[in-house]
Amino acid sequence: MNSDPRWQTALFDLDGTLCNTIELIVASFQHTHREVLGLELAREEALGWIGRTLMDIYAPWGEQQQTLVDCYLQFNLANLERLQTRYEGIAELLDSLRAAGVCVGVATSKRRHSAERSLAAAGLTDLAPLVAAMDDTQQHKPHPAPIRYALERMGADPQTSVYIGDAVVDVQAAKAAGVAQIAVTWGAGDRTYLMLEEPTAVTDSVDELARWLLG
Repeated sequence: MNSDPRWQTALFDLDGTLCNTIELIVASFQHTHREVLGLELAREEALGWIGRTLMDIYAPWGEQQQTLVDCYLQFNLANLERLQTRYEGIAELLDSLRAAGVCVGVATSKRRHSAERSLAAAGLTDLAPLVAAMDDTQQHKPHPAPIRYALERMGADPQTSVYIGDAVVDVQAAKAAGVAQIAVTWGAGDRTYLMLEEPTAVTDSVDELARWLLG
């Protein structure tokens, strides 16, 4: 593929974008609901939560919030390497971006320790540095704070940057941060809802994403 990058900086979401953590996350939500609340959680509802922080998701449960968060994290970390899988072509795409001179980074709603574990399990630690995690900002997606924080750390210009993610909140945060937005459909997000946000592009495969990023 000819390399003529459209953007100088490519910032990626993690879950459902770089790493296939969808089954891990759904199982973690369902386990937590069952253990703490004694309730079953529909897969569709769990998918809709992906992209937000755990504290935000569990805020409606008031005094049980921290118990729910702790239960989720315990299960998630204990099962990460077992349930997380890789997206074919992602490592090669990141390598091609770096070879083309594109500055690559990750901005996620995941806690730093968990995000580092996911990147390591996917073999992406050296290809996509973790720039912004949940721990780094007080406000989170769909607020633009995480993306702005990441761009500042990378010394990047929003006008020549793009954010790639699989959730509606990813597109919303990127728009608010003044960067281009590419929604991917291989994660948790529903293509119809992603399209309604009118991102710069919606891509259905890693190859299609590569064509958008590398020209």
